This record gives sequence, C-alpha cells and structure tokens, in this order.
Amino acid sequence: MATALGSLPELPESLLRIVEARHHDPFEVLGRHVTDDRAIVRAFLPRAERATLVEAGEAFERIEGTDLFVWEGSPSKVPERYRIEWQDAAGATQTRYDPYCFPNQLADFDLHLFGEGRHWHAYRFLGSHLKEVDGVSGVQFAVWAPNADRVSVVGNFNDWDGRTHPMRVRGGSGVWELFIPGLEPGGFYKYELRDRATLIHLKIDPYAQAFQERPRTAGLMCPRSHFVWADEDWMKARTQSDWQREPLSIYEVHLGSWRRDADGNFLNYRALAQQLASYVGELGFTHIELLPVTEHPLDASWGYQCTGYFAPSARFGSPDDLRFLVDYLHRQGIGVLLDWVPAHFPKDAYALARFDGTALYEHADPRMGEHKDWGTLIFNFGRNEVKNFLLSSALYWLEEFHIDGLRVDAVASMLYLDYSRDAGEWIPNKYGGNENLEAVDFIRQLNTITHERHPGSLMIAEESTAWPAVSRPTYLGGLGFSMKWNMGWMHDTLSYMQKDPIYRHFHHDLLTFGLLYAFTENFVLPFSHDEVVHGKKSMLDKMPGDSWQKFASLRLLYTLMFSYPGKKLLFQGCEFGQGTEWSFAGSLDWELLKRPQHQGLKTLVADLNQLHRGLPALHEVDFDASGFEWIDCHDSSQSVLSYLRKSRFGKGIVAAVFNFTPVPRTNYRIGVPEPGFYREAVNSDAQVYGGSNIGNQGGVESEPVSWMGRPHSLPIALPPLGGLILVYEPERAAQERLPGANEGERRAGPADEAESV
Repeated sequence: MATALGSLPELPESLLRIVEARHHDPFEVLGRHVTDDRAIVRAFLPRAERATLVEAGEAFERIEGTDLFVWEGSPSKVPERYRIEWQDAAGATQTRYDPYCFPNQLADFDLHLFGEGRHWHAYRFLGSHLKEVDGVSGVQFAVWAPNADRVSVVGNFNDWDGRTHPMRVRGGSGVWELFIPGLEPGGFYKYELRDRATLIHLKIDPYAQAFQERPRTAGLMCPRSHFVWADEDWMKARTQSDWQREPLSIYEVHLGSWRRDADGNFLNYRALAQQLASYVGELGFTHIELLPVTEHPLDASWGYQCTGYFAPSARFGSPDDLRFLVDYLHRQGIGVLLDWVPAHFPKDAYALARFDGTALYEHADPRMGEHKDWGTLIFNFGRNEVKNFLLSSALYWLEEFHIDGLRVDAVASMLYLDYSRDAGEWIPNKYGGNENLEAVDFIRQLNTITHERHPGSLMIAEESTAWPAVSRPTYLGGLGFSMKWNMGWMHDTLSYMQKDPIYRHFHHDLLTFGLLYAFTENFVLPFSHDEVVHGKKSMLDKMPGDSWQKFASLRLLYTLMFSYPGKKLLFQGCEFGQGTEWSFAGSLDWELLKRPQHQGLKTLVADLNQLHRGLPALHEVDFDASGFEWIDCHDSSQSVLSYLRKSRFGKGIVAAVFNFTPVPRTNYRIGVPEPGFYREAVNSDAQVYGGSNIGNQGGVESEPVSWMGRPHSLPIALPPLGGLILVYEPERAAQERLPGANEGERRAGPADEAESV
C-alpha cells in the first residue's frame, strides 16, 4: 500500500493533486487518455494491492510510494468503457467499470437554466439518480458547491474514503458530477468537500430523495419508484375545482403524535393512511394538513427545522409509502396539504449550513442570514441557485407526491428584514425600507409557477402581519397566495373566550373587529398546533369555568368558527377536547373518547363539518362581503352575537346566534330578512353533544314583528354558552315540524345536506 504523504516521490503537480485529494477535475488525470498510437489508463485505488485492466488482460503498474496505478499500451486493447479488477490486502477481489471512463452526463442546458434560477425540476439532475450509460448501470451524482476546492462521493461502497471517488466540476456552474457504475439502490452516501482553506466537510446531499432514519444522516440511493397512482379522478377534478366557492375544512396532523402503535413506535405511512382516512372521513374534514414530513433530525422541531427538502421523513417509511398515503386519501375523497418551510433551516454542520465552506444557501452577514429566536439560518433569496433549490422543492411535492397544496410557514419572517430584530440588527433594503425585496420576488415567483403548473393547487400563507394583498394575484400587485391564515381573528377570538363570561361584555369588540378586515384577504380560520403548546394550554383548558362550562364554551367556539366566513382548520385532538397540551413525544389521549363529554364534542365537530359541506350558505361566499350580514353586533350587554350567512346570489340563508354567557335567554328576538321557517340545524347545547338541551324544538317560524330594522323576526330560546345555526326553509310550513321533536334529537343528517332553495 501507499506510504505516508510525507515520503511521496516527486510527482507532476497534476498527479500529486490526485494523491493529495485536491484535484478539481480528476478526469484530466484519471481514466483513458489516447495520444497518437498509445493509450494511458490511470486509476487511483487506495485499498488495492494489485490491479488488472480486464479487457487488456494486463496488470497495472503502481507508481512507487502511491496508490496510483498506470497501464500503457495500444488503444485497441482498451475500449472506451473498460473494467478494472483489483485485490485488496485481505485478498478480496473486485471488478468494476472505471468511473473515469464515462463522459459528462449533465446537459449544458440544465446547468444554464439552474444558474439562471429557472430550472423548475433541478431535482431531476441534481442529487443521486439510478442511470444506465452505454449499457452500464450505476448511480449519477451531482451537487452544487461552487466554492469547494474538491468534492467526492463517499459512502458504504468505498469505506467513506474521500480520495476514492472525486467529482468533476462543470466549469463556472459550480456543479460537480460523477457517474459511479455498479452501484445499486439501497446504498448510503454523502459528499466530502475540501474548502479553499483546506478544511474537510462531510455533508448530506441537499437534493437527496431519501435518508437514513435519524439519528443517522446519510442519503439513500433510492430505487426508481414503481408506485402506480390510482387517484386520476381526484387529480382531474382538482384542476377544474372552484375552490373559493367550495367547502374547505382542514384537519392538521402531526404524524408522529397523532397515533402510535401499542409499543409507542411510529406508524408507517401506509397504516396511517387507512386510519386517517377512516377517522377524518367520519369527522367530515375535506383535507388533512401534515406538519412537515420533509426529513429533519430533531423530533422536537416538529419538522420545522428541515434538512431534507426533497425527502419524506424515514421515520414513517419510504417515499412510496408516502405516495400510498396521499393516493389512498385521495381515493377516499380527502385532500392532502403539506407544511413547507422555505424561511429558514437549521445550523447542523452536516447539512446546508456553510455547505461548501462558505455561506452558500444562507446570507454571510448574520443581520441577513440568521434567526436568533429560532437558532436557524435564513435562505439567501437573492441567489439564483438557492431560489431554484426552493422552487424545485415546492414543485417536487406537488408533482412527485400529488400534494394538493403547500402551507408556507413563517412568511412574515421572510417579508421583513427587521423581523424580530432590534435597531442596528438589520440592514435596510436599497430604498431604505424594511421589506425583504428578494424574498418578495421569490414568493411571487413561487406562487405564480405552482399555480400555472398545477391548477387547483393551494398555496396558503402563515402570515401574521398587515402586509397587503397576501392572497391577491401577483398581476394585481399581490403576493399570489391562494389563502392566508387569519391570525388576528384567532388571537382575538381566543382572547375573548378565555375571559370569564362575567367580563366578556367589556370585550365585545374582540368578536366584531375581525369583520372590518374579513374580506380583505382569502382567510383560513386556524386553531393550529401553535395554540396548544408552550404553556398556552389545550383548547379545552383555555376555556374558563367548571368542566361543564369548559365543554360548553368550546362547543360554542367551534360553532362560531364553522359559521364564520373563511375556510376552517383544526389541529388534531382539538376535535374531542384533548385535556393536556399537545406533546410531539406521544400519541393523543384517545382514551378520552370513552367519556361522553369528549365524544359529544367530537360528534358536534362532525355535524358542523357535514353542515358546512352541505349548505352553500356556509361555504360558497367565504371571501366576499355579499355572503355575510350582521343581524346584531351591538348586544354587548348580554354578550350575544348574531349574523346571517348567505349563498351565492343570496338564495340560501343561515342565521347564526351565539350566547357567550352561562345564562339561558328565552324569547330572545332576532330580525330576519325573509318570512318562513328557520330549522335549527345545529344547537351546540344539544344533549347529544353533552349540553343542557335548551333549544327550539327543531326550529322557529318567523313572526311579522319588525325587529332590528327588519320586517320579520324570530323569538328563539338561546341556550347558555350555546350557539345556534338556523337554516331558512321557506317552503316548510310550521305544521310539518315533528311533534315533540327536541333539538337534542335533531342533528344535521344526510337529508339536510342539500340546500332547499
């Protein structure tokens, strides 16, 4: 074997750079080189005792004191694609095609588009891919590392030795590539980079499509997917959907803690698919939203500190297992959204941070490149290749996994240069403002491309500020998102609900203020994971009072949400009143469903979903003021709120009335726009939900009594801490009411789904 570097013989500089593993283009030295009538084949084989050129049937000569082997002879003896056989010190023999006898595999056009930031499918040529070249199978590797001095592929196939498979850099693109013949799916790999300060870095592949399960971090050479999709009907319908006028209620799920097996282990994507489809279908949600399943090292980050932007987490299975989950849910009529995190990434040394020894994916200046609150780094949105990385990731999930949309995390942190920074800790933009102009351009490009290429896909912003036109088209000056989380509504409503009912009349404006801006954006009403962790208490425990009042208040809150303009989102466990704060480290408290109050709350959520889906008045005009009208927003003294929801063209009418005190109110009168019968479709105080069963015997006939500026009115029984949803049914006469029917026996059912007008 080779001697130590200190006793190397004198070598030409090009050979010395190979021996010292610092050559940027090993193909200049290694491989087959033909001049006139002579051919020279060089190979660098650190673990070889002797080597033979198979096609020539002749041995290589070792350059003394090195692991360089040289063969010289007639070109006719060595074809363009040749094999080398070598024996190691243990006597084991290996025979492989020489990686350095294969030409470049990356097209100049791909590299050009990538450099311009316009290669929407960069994941198809960067990363590792099974490939066949001139009849020889292997794996093609490519990675962007423009400031590296040398890059090698290392893995369990070469004893993680960076000297063995150095890559070639493709000119000024900064992309390194190497085709390694003979490799098969299932092997693990990383990249070893030598930076220009001669330091060595062992890094994951940013474009790897699978990784080892944590705490191990190597990329996986994936087999080609042979998954056969069966969701054609869903995908076709999605392209034709008018989602703004369709029902949308989202069940937010963290796969690691929704449900586990009997031993507390994670469930596979396939098992989760069937259980989720059954449960979510029973509850009536239209979509699930997955907290990030992009690969991440730390369970406690919930997936929001991502290292694998093209890889489903191995915690739950393989990429094809995730495809099964999406396909199965689609076939059950349930959409799948994914949390996606382009705002920041973790500092883990093996991942994206200072990838090639320089600030590559992040800004070099910490005033631009670091989130102090989260201990993470910020993407450099002004760099074409970084934008390309993120844009390709977004399209990857939409295309390769049929994801129906992305909820983009922490948008506010992307938009503002001074986000969570004090004076002197941020750099103004070129106009002196605090807007991150490069991030704004990236976001607009992201939304334009995804909507153009995948009609019907949803892009949802978690954005908590007053930035204008977040969910308006880019051609109108907006950011181009489909929808935006209504964080203001969520904070105000929860603040109100957490107050003792005796004080609520002082804070009535918390309920009414949101309607001043409710139609400035396409809003989603979120009760998300963020509201049930870090000391914020569970949704149930936020409610004041004794146990009965807590459940009544939570039922009231959900009835308000499902009748309020905007799409809906509820985090796992909130639907049945999880008693404790959410923990990522274990399963939900499913045992609680054995208790009537928890089961009653779950039943209410299912009925609200059914009503929301079945009544156009509750979903058809969520983003336009024409679908909403106050009945009375001024009754703060009694803490009562009432409004109308109307379908498109105003044909369907729903009256929603809410009593935020534990005092029942008999003969409470509200004005209504039309005479006729108003069916009590949902009463949150119904006995079946765990309530006191105060209500209106299935509905109320209007009276010709002018009230609240309207010619007709309803005298209703308003239950304590209760909400009513009353559906206008003009063709139904009062005598058609079921004799003795009580609201405790009356719930939204299949017959109630179609609007009667």
